[in-house]
Amino acid sequence: MATNMRAHEAGILHADGYGITPNWLPEPDDLSRLMPQLWPRNIARDADGELSVAGMSVTEIAREFGTATYVLDEDDFRTRARAFRDDFTAPFAQIGGADVYYAGKAFLCTAVARWIMEEGLGLDTCSGGEMAVAQRVGFPPERVALHGNNKTRAELRQALEWGIGRIVVDSFAEIDRVAEIAAELGVVAPVMVRVTVGVEAHTHEFIATAHEDQKFGFSLMNGRAREAIDRIVAKGEALHLLGLHSHIGSQIFDTAGFEVAARRLIELHTEVADEHDIAMSEMDLGGGYGIAYTSEHDPLTPQQLGEQMGDLVERELKTFQERHPDAAVPRISIEPGRAIAGPSAFTLYEIGTIKDVDVTPDLTRTYVSVDGGMSDNVRTALYGADYSCTLASRTSHAEQRLVRVVGRHCESGDIVVMDEYLQQDITEGDLVAVPGTGAYCRSLSNQYNHTPRPPVVAVRDGRARVIVRRETIDDLLALDVDDPDPEEAR
Repeated sequence: MATNMRAHEAGILHADGYGITPNWLPEPDDLSRLMPQLWPRNIARDADGELSVAGMSVTEIAREFGTATYVLDEDDFRTRARAFRDDFTAPFAQIGGADVYYAGKAFLCTAVARWIMEEGLGLDTCSGGEMAVAQRVGFPPERVALHGNNKTRAELRQALEWGIGRIVVDSFAEIDRVAEIAAELGVVAPVMVRVTVGVEAHTHEFIATAHEDQKFGFSLMNGRAREAIDRIVAKGEALHLLGLHSHIGSQIFDTAGFEVAARRLIELHTEVADEHDIAMSEMDLGGGYGIAYTSEHDPLTPQQLGEQMGDLVERELKTFQERHPDAAVPRISIEPGRAIAGPSAFTLYEIGTIKDVDVTPDLTRTYVSVDGGMSDNVRTALYGADYSCTLASRTSHAEQRLVRVVGRHCESGDIVVMDEYLQQDITEGDLVAVPGTGAYCRSLSNQYNHTPRPPVVAVRDGRARVIVRRETIDDLLALDVDDPDPEEAR
C-alpha cells in the first residue's frame, strides 16, 4: 500500500475534515455522470438514477442473482474483441499480418472461450485447466498457445496430444522436457522462445515482467536466449522453432516500450536467420495494454495501438528484409486480455455498514462496507490498484463526501476502492457498482473467510444469464475430508 499512501499524503485535506483527496482524483461536478471509458458500452442511468446494462436494471440483477455479482456486458466484450481482431491488425496487412490471442488469465470460462472462438481470436493459456476450458468448447487447438514458467509434464503432454499451435518455452529444462514428450508421442512440437528483452514498462513492480530479476524467460543480455535457440535447433526432429516471444509488463499506456522490445527481438530474429538460415514465421509482442480504472487513465484504442505498433514493427523489420530479401517476415501476434475483458464488466455490491472513523483530531474517514471485498477483487490489496465506484440503485442530490469502500473480510487491507466521492445520504441496502472488474478479479478470486465466490452474469439485449454460477457453502465443504481415524473410532 506504500504507493497509495504516498499519493494520499500528497493529497488535499477537506475543509470539513472528511478524508484526504489524492491529487489525481478530481472533485466531480455531477456524481451521477458516468465516465464512458470506465464502463461497458451498454451502460445507462435512467431518470431515477438507476443503472442498467444492455437493457436490464441493476435492481433486477440484484433481485435475481444476489450481490456481490460480476455483471458482464456480452456485446461490449465481443465488440472489443472484434476491434482488436480488425482495427488492430489492419496496419499489419502489408507486413506479414497479425493475430490476436486473448489472454485467458484475465478471465476465462466456457462461455468466454466460445465468444473468443466465434470472434476469430486465438487463445493464450497458461495451465492445464485453461486448456481444458478451451477443449470443452471445441476451440481449434492450432489457435491456442501454452505459457508458463513451470509447465508440468502432464500439461505438456495434454497440449501436444491435443495438437496445440504453440508452446512458449521458458527454461532449458523445459526445452528438453518438450522434446522428450514430443518424441514419445511421435509429433513435432511447435515452440516459441520467451525472451527477456530488458525493457521494464512503467508499471507496478510486481506486474513488470521484462526486467532481468524475475522468473520468466531467457535473458537476451547474457546470451541465454541465443543458447536456448541453438538448443532447439539442435533438436530439430522433435521441435519446430516458430519464433520469439516477449512480454514487457501490464497496464501500459504507450507503445515506447514495445518499440524497444520489437527492435531487440527483430535483431535476434535476424541473427538466427544469419547463423542458422532459418526465417522464423512468428513473433509475439505480448500484451499488457492498459484500461481506465479511474479518471487518471487514458488508454489507447485498438486502432491507435495497431497503427503505432504497425509503424514501429515495419520500421524495425527493414534491416531484416535488407539482409534476407527472399525470406518472409514474421507474423506478429499480441495478447490483450485485460483490454478486452476489463472494461466489459463491473461488480455490483450492496452496502451494509457505514462508519465514520476519527483518524486524527483533524481527519475523519468514512468507511463504506459492502458484501464482497478481497475475495472477489484482491487487486487493491495485492497491487495497491485504484478503482472507481458509483451509487447504482437510485438518484441522490445530497452533498458529496470522500469515502473509502471496504470489504467484509477480517483484514484491514480489505479495501475495494481506496478513495471515491459518494453522496452523503448513502445507506444500508443501496447498491454500488465498481467498473473495470472484468479482468483479474474473478480469475484471482478466492474463498477467504470461507466466503463463496460471486457469480458472473452476462447480459445481452435485456436478458441476463449466469455463465459462472455462485459458489455455495456445499461447494466450500465439498473438498473437506473428515473421516475419523479408524483407531480412534473404535
